Amino acid sequence: MICLLFFHALQVWAQTVSLDELVSRTQDRYEKTQDLKAKFMQEIHIKSMNRVEREEGIVYIKNPKRMLWHYTRPKVKKLFITPQGAWLYIPQDRVVYMQSLENMYRSKLAVRFLSGIEKLRDDFHISFSKPDPVDSRGNYLITLIPKESDPGVNTLFLTIDKESYQVTKCSFSDLYGNVNRIQFTEITINSMLSEKLFNFKPPPGTEVFKMP
Repeated sequence: MICLLFFHALQVWAQTVSLDELVSRTQDRYEKTQDLKAKFMQEIHIKSMNRVEREEGIVYIKNPKRMLWHYTRPKVKKLFITPQGAWLYIPQDRVVYMQSLENMYRSKLAVRFLSGIEKLRDDFHISFSKPDPVDSRGNYLITLIPKESDPGVNTLFLTIDKESYQVTKCSFSDLYGNVNRIQFTEITINSMLSEKLFNFKPPPGTEVFKMP
C-alpha cells in the first residue's frame, strides 16, 4: 500500500510540471551537448516474423549529426553515420554496406531523431504518456505523434531523466507494427570526442556493397 501511495505521489508531482517546460529543458540539454558516449541495449520486434532481435554495444555521438554505433553483441559490427551517409562494417564477414540516411531508415523523422533531437515541436504532437506520466523512478514518460504521416515512425515514446533531462530510453513503432526499443546507460557528455572517431575507410580486402 505504501508503495502504491508513493507512486501515486510521483504521478501527481510529475503532472504539476509543465509539458512545455519539460520539452524546453530536454531541448536545452541537447543543444548544450557537444558529444555523448553511452552503453546501449537495443531490441527490435519484427511483427511479420514474430521475432525479437537483441543487440548491445556503445554509441558515440558528436554534433553536428555524427554517430558511431559500435555493436559488441551478439555480433561485432560498426555503424558510422555522418551527414554524407551511413556505412555498416561487419569485420567478421569483411563487408561494408553503404547507404544514404533516408534509405537506411526509410524515414526522415527517424533520421532526424536518431541523429539528434532537433526541434521536437516541429515534427511531433507531444503529450505526457498515459496512464502514467512517470516511471517507477519518477522519470518522465512522453508520447510523440508525427504531425505528418511517416512510414518509419508511427508513434515515439521517450523516457527523460528527472534530473538531467537526458533521454535514457526511446522506442518507436512503424506503420507495419514493428517496434524498435533502445535503452541508454552510463551516459557521459561533453568528453571532447575526436572527429577522427567517426571517420571510416573500408579496410583493404573488404567488399563494399552500395545499398538502394
